Amino acid sequence: MNGASGFSQTNAEFFCNSASNDFFAGRYSAAVTNLTAEIVLNPGDYNAYLHRGMSKYWLRDYTGAVADYDKAIQLNPQCGGFYCNRGQSKFALNDMKGALADYNKAIELKPDYAFAYNNRGLAKEYKGDLAGAIADYSRAIDLKTDLAGAYSNRGIVKGHNGDWEGAIADCTKAIELKPDYAFAYNNRGLAKADKGDLAGAIADYTKAIDLHPDFADAYSNRGLAKADKGDLAGAIVDCSRAIELQPGLAEAYNNRGITKKRELDLVGAIADYTKAIDLQPDDADAYNNRGIAKADKGDLDGAIADCTKAIELQPDDAEAYNNRGIAKAQKGDLNGEIVDCTKAIELQPDYAEAYFNRAIAKSQKGDLAGGKADKAKASELLMAEKQFKTKPIALKPDSPDAYSEREMAKKN
Repeated sequence: MNGASGFSQTNAEFFCNSASNDFFAGRYSAAVTNLTAEIVLNPGDYNAYLHRGMSKYWLRDYTGAVADYDKAIQLNPQCGGFYCNRGQSKFALNDMKGALADYNKAIELKPDYAFAYNNRGLAKEYKGDLAGAIADYSRAIDLKTDLAGAYSNRGIVKGHNGDWEGAIADCTKAIELKPDYAFAYNNRGLAKADKGDLAGAIADYTKAIDLHPDFADAYSNRGLAKADKGDLAGAIVDCSRAIELQPGLAEAYNNRGITKKRELDLVGAIADYTKAIDLQPDDADAYNNRGIAKADKGDLDGAIADCTKAIELQPDDAEAYNNRGIAKAQKGDLNGEIVDCTKAIELQPDYAEAYFNRAIAKSQKGDLAGGKADKAKASELLMAEKQFKTKPIALKPDSPDAYSEREMAKKN
């Protein structure tokens, strides 16, 4: 019995050592195989479940990872790291409630757990609690001042809030801490683009690509920046490269559709927007963009339907109301345009284009005074506008280490 027991222990150690070597070499499938063999020989080894869960996570088997973390927690319920890891996998499965519960437990067990605060910030952000997200990222930074991912993530939220300078400062700090941080360059590029610094944005996207040559989002974002600078051919090349690298990246199709529309290739633009919608059916921007292209092509009913869908998905989308109003006016429904433009202005009081469109509709209906007032307001807003505005779109991470190194893709 002693010999048999010793033989079993030796085999368990062999599988454990082999799995460790495989994991750190990036051979995650081999690690899973060796860890499974170790668990058969030593079913009470919670570390084996932990590391098999980590390996499955990197293989994007998030459900399998959760099951292994469940077992590790059952065997050792007082380890905060187990809960944090399980939270990451739940986050990847879009189980934000479960992820938050796990991060809360991790912090309860280990109040100075910087990574748990960082990860909880991500979950809060995805649930729309931007103030809570910033508070968690800031706490993570207080606890671990060199946590580059927390700076980059906080920068993203600052960008959402329109604080482009703050976003750039946080991403710059992340880069200082981690000079090869491709995601931070990408995120800083987005903030620069939103400020109107397209040359700076392109430089940052290019650096991100140099550091991470298969970084599809950076190609897509650089493509859109090139399009905004008028380099439509370069934009098509970059967006197509993004699609080649990641065929399921809806934003790349959306951005290429924007570029094709600017090239007056309406058929191609509509095809790309449709593909973006197929890949991401809740993408309000892609519906809105396709609606614009359909209107330009003369399909006004299709345009109205797409803008209406965009509004259903994103009820505070002022652009979709404005664009639907334009299509209604082209169908002769001036009252409908006035209603939609009024709603767009209610949602975005500085929306000059909506004032201008409403001015035209009012004038055509004989309300010359109302039209004159709206036109004057549109002119005032256009004169005051000093920066290019776009909307940053937060994406679900699609890289295995996305919990701290998340990219932000952009759409118009």
